[in-house]
Amino acid sequence: MKKVTSDILQFKGSHYNFGVYQGELLKQSPLLKNRESMYKRFTQKFTVDAPHIKHLLNTFAPHITDEIEGLAYALAFTEKQALLHFAGYYANIKSGCSITTNPRYMIRNYDNAPSSYDGRFVFFAPTDSGFASMGPTMQVTGRMDGLNEKGLAIGYNFVNTKNNGDGFVCNMIGRILLERCESVDSAIGLLHDIPHKHSFNYVLLDATGNSKIVEASPRHIAVRENIACTNHFNILLEENRYRMEDSLAREQFISDAQQNELTTQEAFKLMNGIERGVFATKYGAWDGTLHTAGYLPSERKAIFALGGNALPVLFDLDAWLQGKQLMITKLKGVLDANEGFANT
Repeated sequence: MKKVTSDILQFKGSHYNFGVYQGELLKQSPLLKNRESMYKRFTQKFTVDAPHIKHLLNTFAPHITDEIEGLAYALAFTEKQALLHFAGYYANIKSGCSITTNPRYMIRNYDNAPSSYDGRFVFFAPTDSGFASMGPTMQVTGRMDGLNEKGLAIGYNFVNTKNNGDGFVCNMIGRILLERCESVDSAIGLLHDIPHKHSFNYVLLDATGNSKIVEASPRHIAVRENIACTNHFNILLEENRYRMEDSLAREQFISDAQQNELTTQEAFKLMNGIERGVFATKYGAWDGTLHTAGYLPSERKAIFALGGNALPVLFDLDAWLQGKQLMITKLKGVLDANEGFANT
């Protein structure tokens, strides 16, 4: 068993100043050092075309380039280093994950290897451009899932990394959706326009109760509805992996459980309960549930837990935006794994 923690960051201000703030914190954290071998693989495998990447970021996410410049300043990184680490373009990260939704909530299991996990949950209210949001980070600037001030909740599920293209990876796309989109419809429009490196399901739910699943690959986009989403496409079948038995089984299990619509608490227990059938425990094979997040768009609230069979913490984005500082600074949990998060 491994005890794990996730740091809670709170920041209101410009993207550049947020980048500097994060950079100063990272200098005191093992996170980047623990990721160094991964970034060396990226350097060998991918070309960083700085003007092209900056153009795309400025097109789809104005001011995130400022955040990256702030990080570069604080960490004394070159522009190429900073873009490789934080721009979310070209990098190759796999994850599993399961999601269930209804008009009131999105409950999401994030499955991956513990060493891939930042261990950071961020509240950020930009004063220059973009919507305020809360959610766990990936590669510092990206978001694995989250909820913004307009009540848009997002989560994604890995489908395939083969036949990839030039584009953004899932966590940066998640961040851009939260910063720019106020509804499911606007998020669908952005997912049509933005370049995708890999094939992922993007699950969307907004404050009106509208929910959609967007199947996105480097080649095609399709939109569908379902109360359960796992790691395969139902429309873009040619993009799926050869082996999908586990993904299909989890989708069916969640759908069956939701035949009598579950309350938020029941749905959270379904996803977070280690013995319930959805929670993943293959941490050594990059397939273990690291967190369970529940987003309530109409209330701008979230419930969040590390590990399984856990009592979640309640976060209130509206209260934070109105000036109520969070008293909690760390989330704690336990994983049945041999390694901890990258922040330790």
